[in-house]
Amino acid sequence: MDIKSGTILILGGSGLVGQAVARQLIARGPRRVVLASLLEDEAAKAVEALKAEPGAEDIVIEGAWGDLFVPESAWHRPRGEVLDDAEARRHFIDDLYGELTDEVFGRSALGSLFLGIRPDIVVDSVNTAGAMAYQDVFGSVRELRERGERGDVDTECVERHLATLYLPQMIRHVQIALEGMRRAGTRMYVKIGTAGTGGMGLNIPFTHSEERPSRVLLAKAGLAGAQSLLLYLMARTPGAPAVKEVKPTAAISWKSMGFGPIHRGGRPLRRTDSTGPLPLDDAFGEGANRGWKELDEPLEGVFLDAGENGLFSLGEFETLTALGLMEFVTPEEIADNVVREIQGQPTGRDVVAALDAATMGPTFRAGVLRSAALNRMEEMEEQAGVHAVAYEMLGPPRLSKLLFEAYILKRLHGTLESAAGLDPAETGRQAAELLDDDADLRQRILSIGLPILLPDGKSLLRGSRIKIAPEPGTPLAESTRAATGASSAGAPSAPASSPPAVRMGDRPERGPAGGRVELSVVDRGWIDLRESNWMRWKDRVAALAEELGSRPGLERGSRADFEHGDASGQIRPGRLAAWIFRYEDQGERIKR
Repeated sequence: MDIKSGTILILGGSGLVGQAVARQLIARGPRRVVLASLLEDEAAKAVEALKAEPGAEDIVIEGAWGDLFVPESAWHRPRGEVLDDAEARRHFIDDLYGELTDEVFGRSALGSLFLGIRPDIVVDSVNTAGAMAYQDVFGSVRELRERGERGDVDTECVERHLATLYLPQMIRHVQIALEGMRRAGTRMYVKIGTAGTGGMGLNIPFTHSEERPSRVLLAKAGLAGAQSLLLYLMARTPGAPAVKEVKPTAAISWKSMGFGPIHRGGRPLRRTDSTGPLPLDDAFGEGANRGWKELDEPLEGVFLDAGENGLFSLGEFETLTALGLMEFVTPEEIADNVVREIQGQPTGRDVVAALDAATMGPTFRAGVLRSAALNRMEEMEEQAGVHAVAYEMLGPPRLSKLLFEAYILKRLHGTLESAAGLDPAETGRQAAELLDDDADLRQRILSIGLPILLPDGKSLLRGSRIKIAPEPGTPLAESTRAATGASSAGAPSAPASSPPAVRMGDRPERGPAGGRVELSVVDRGWIDLRESNWMRWKDRVAALAEELGSRPGLERGSRADFEHGDASGQIRPGRLAAWIFRYEDQGERIKR
């Protein structure tokens, strides 16, 4: 990818690796570079340092700062302060655990950052797994149980615990990042990840507690792996940028060396001294503070600044990087791989590409056996005289809904050509009669939890359970209202109460939840006998039939896909449902 004249956003741009990446990118002449950091002073210092680099004179270099894992309204507030604020904490929990709606996306700090900058390239050097893991869910669980035993658990206590759970935070972070980059038109995303243990195993001697290794450290490793797999899936998502991950598996060093006060967590480490010996029985009790005093001077010494890992003494650095222990890699070496990957030069260090190469996808043998299996199942259904259609074990209920509605079309029309010319009102009437007469078909639908909305739209048939029910308190008319969306030019218009049909190659209006328009409760899992739904099916079937009829034949090469049973012209419920999932719901697989 061409770096020159583009806009580059570096998340964690004030850090050790972020700065090294920025220096290498500056030499390649981007139009604009934005360095995002957690703290304002860190962002300002990083911008100042980068502006001093050779070749930076003609490049717009800016800083942005704040917490990327909270709503935008709390972006510039410390996380602890957000959790202390009841209203801000409630909004944070709501946005973390609710559906990813336009409103939730619009409130997110990360989403707003992407839309404000609209970067062509994003380099993410934030230690996301570490930031989440060190919120320490284990300590939160201990406190929650202790308060539960005292009968002292309130809403604040529960919300604080929910705010430490790792996976919901990681999932929402990746969802917002994907949607933000889609909307911003970002073309490449490179993550600088972590292995959690610096490439060492469960025997790692460097840990942050008496455990070896600590549970928090293993949580970091687990989150790092989870993020890698989410990025692997992101790279397989239509509309996503090109996704890469470079994952250093050694200590990253170093930023600088010096002599002076030793800082921990941004504050100088104060000297303390003993005032004299204490009896062992008193050394850890209430009066223990009489045994020491704090001096009015910081601890000083020679240090090596390892960036986010802190300051190391000579002995600590020598131990950490010794041959056979963690060893180390320089930020410049990481940056070199990142920039080469951005430029399209394979380094062999891209974890996403490695997962692509190492995982097993569809096989030729399975494809051949599929037709044999489908043919045999059809024979068995004819022998048994039973067409089961769906059991609602694959899910979502929308699949069962589509299969049963397509099966009703098959019973009423038989062929794609006939169904493409159906009369919506008449089909609704005939479908209602079919379900009234065929008790077995009706019972199969109701038994798996799908209600049947009758043609008048005011009454339904239901069984003992319903998979998708209206939200409590929501008027039924609102719950059953069809979703709204924009159809592409050339697609036939459906009635106002129905979402437009989608032709091959069309893409409906994209929303934040996986690139789909929001579906009504009926669309998600009710058999819909209304005229508007059969108009939608008419358009779908016509679009599929047109695609099958217009694609080049096998004698013209291998350009087109050919599905099992396409040549028959018969309605196949599974084929229709697959077509809808692939094109209308944008669920297409783009890698094999």
